[in-house]
Amino acid sequence: MFDNADDIHPLFEGAPSGTEFKKLRKRIVRQTREAVEQYGMVEKGAKWLVCLSGGKDSYTLLAILYELKWRGLLPVDLLACNLDQGQPGFPATVLPEFLEKMGVPHRIEYQDTYSVVVDKVPQGRTYCALCSRLRRGHLYRIAREEGCSAVVLGHHRDDILETFFMNLFHGGRLATMPPKLVNEEGDLFLYRPLSFVAEADCERFAKAMNYPIIPCDLCGSQDGLQRQQVKQILDGWERNSPGRRQVMFRSLMNARPSHLLDAGLFDFAGLVRRTEAANPLQDAPEAPPKLR
Repeated sequence: MFDNADDIHPLFEGAPSGTEFKKLRKRIVRQTREAVEQYGMVEKGAKWLVCLSGGKDSYTLLAILYELKWRGLLPVDLLACNLDQGQPGFPATVLPEFLEKMGVPHRIEYQDTYSVVVDKVPQGRTYCALCSRLRRGHLYRIAREEGCSAVVLGHHRDDILETFFMNLFHGGRLATMPPKLVNEEGDLFLYRPLSFVAEADCERFAKAMNYPIIPCDLCGSQDGLQRQQVKQILDGWERNSPGRRQVMFRSLMNARPSHLLDAGLFDFAGLVRRTEAANPLQDAPEAPPKLR
């Protein structure tokens, strides 16, 4: 994959040539392609707004989407987008300079949502929920302005699994972030092409590529998050039983409504025994005699 400089996108210039990195890259590309195909994300001629936070996951997302597009496997236009939300200390020049250097079409938007969040969220509470809602609203607006049909996010396998357990432990429901969703207005798709990719692989990939990572703790509101608690639980399970995360993730793709308790998903009241189905008139009342 690295024999010819003309055979790679600039996002991969200077990539390690070792066997381990090649295997890593191949695995992430394969898993991303599987998610894109399995969940029907591709519409020919579509335009995707690829959201970049500057974290390891969004850099991996951008690179792998361009890998697929470079090889003719993703027939869509890609527009990278970073929303500068005005957090103190945010290095505003990092992403524009990186995207310019890589020749990636992009849009950088400044919206001071940080001040709104600080004003609305009570002291001692985390900012993430409101921050995310405000960010999503602006990204939808930008997607419409740019003629995009989908907003594309860098959530990976572990994000999806952690969200499932957060909903289980704290939300009282079985739900997570799906790979494909339609927004409430019904005019935009939301895609997560890295749904099958492990967080550890994203971290190794972005580190090996030496991408300029921007941490997601600029607002100082990350301590004590429920997600961090869930992550610690999953880390413990993984240490005790390697591969547990992947087994649990596969269970999200193998739901059996008849073996849960949601009567809205399965008609428990309408269940019949096999003998009843075979003899529908067994318990029927006797017909009255005919009049002569």
